[in-house]
Amino acid sequence: MDHIFPEVELGGISFDLAAIFMILVSSIVVFVLAKLAVRGASVTNPTKMQNFLEWVIEFVINIIGTSMDIKKGRPYLTLGIALIMYLFVANLLGLPFGIISKVDVHHGAQFLGMDLVMPTDLAADETEVHIAWWKSPTADVAVAGALMAIVIVLTHVEGLRRNRKHYLKHYFEPYIAFFPLNVIKEVSKPLSLSLRLYGNIFAGEVMISVIMGMGWFGIPALIVWQGFSIFVGAIQSFVFVMLTMVYMSQAIVHEEH
Repeated sequence: MDHIFPEVELGGISFDLAAIFMILVSSIVVFVLAKLAVRGASVTNPTKMQNFLEWVIEFVINIIGTSMDIKKGRPYLTLGIALIMYLFVANLLGLPFGIISKVDVHHGAQFLGMDLVMPTDLAADETEVHIAWWKSPTADVAVAGALMAIVIVLTHVEGLRRNRKHYLKHYFEPYIAFFPLNVIKEVSKPLSLSLRLYGNIFAGEVMISVIMGMGWFGIPALIVWQGFSIFVGAIQSFVFVMLTMVYMSQAIVHEEH
């Protein structure tokens, strides 16, 4: 049967424990990598991790430079570095392995005294469910949506803070009648940003589950697909940061015609 993710309900709201757990794991991994990169930093004899961090910084600077003047975009360098490192790690966490537990439907299961939500659409002959505790957090639409929300809120705040007059004016360009269309455009940007990330990562993990169901015959295909998934995860990290900087540029660099 298909795997389900562990959920608990608090105040009528469902919380995906696997997504929360993997968000924490991703944050810890990125924090450790950052600490290792600056540990023992030296100008004359840089470490390999320091060289890696410098490469990431230069890479993000180049991304910013393609969408706006680097002097205007430099305040967002830290944002870009944090996003690309976090997304790269989060996109790949579901590739190495999985943690699955079997739960009897009739007895249920608990986590820290809270009952896990059991699926209601089980077949009559199904007596147990498989709960997946390990996945890429960005394979959850809520996580991808939360990242999108952070970026969009920052974009609008920066537009109002640094370029208020022209930022507000662009909603009414080229004519006032275009205001509804410009609002729709602003709404569609975050939707495409989050759904693109979620769709690619989720589809990759679904394919891994399908290939693993092939048994020993699927091992060669699994190796190839995991290699391809690393490429996809890296590309999606790049695309997310690139579009973030493009949206930021459109908010703060919009000039009066």
